[in-house]
Amino acid sequence: MNLALLAMASQLVVIDPGHGGTNAGAKGPGLHEKEVTLAIATRVAERLAKANITVELTRTDDRTMTLRQRVAAANARKADLFISIHANASPTRTQRGYETFVLSARGVDVDGRALRTDTQEARPGIDPDIALVLDDVERGAAQWESADLAARMQRSLKERRGAEGDRGVRQDAHHVLLGATMPAVLVEVGFLDHPIEGKELALPETQDQLAAGVAAAIAEQLEP
Repeated sequence: MNLALLAMASQLVVIDPGHGGTNAGAKGPGLHEKEVTLAIATRVAERLAKANITVELTRTDDRTMTLRQRVAAANARKADLFISIHANASPTRTQRGYETFVLSARGVDVDGRALRTDTQEARPGIDPDIALVLDDVERGAAQWESADLAARMQRSLKERRGAEGDRGVRQDAHHVLLGATMPAVLVEVGFLDHPIEGKELALPETQDQLAAGVAAAIAEQLEP
């Protein structure tokens, strides 16, 4: 038995296709962000499944989900990694490229307790007050791995999309990452409103290229 494959199969990755339903997100030529993110996320999941990595999507169709529901789903499933996929837009419509976000220090300090669902016990059998402390500790510890994953993500996308589009690893208090108790990043795959890149993002071959980059970074992060 291949112990490396067995170890990776025992880990769970939750992929979050950004937006959905009534929240269409950024608009590109003939399509919206919610469509691009679902297409790429589905391709990422297919690639990871072939690599014997267990994957779940926060949504598999065009449905509306709150940011709280997305991260709560990953926490409830005790996911090992959480990756939220998005596409960008700019006021000038001149920006292009890909970037990966991790929570800023301020974001880590935000009280993640309010982001939990009220109907699920996050840590069965553990005193609720102690569970809250454990969650806070995990959030802080996960930031080191989040930064590592973000760096891998940028390197992997750079290999496939070119150095000119590399906007680097950034920090922000993105709400979809707040409260995550595992390493979590948000990937902006490109600018939908850019006259060239927007059209590229609508192409299946570009979506495959981006999915390959995201999946490769995840697989590398999970290697024993």
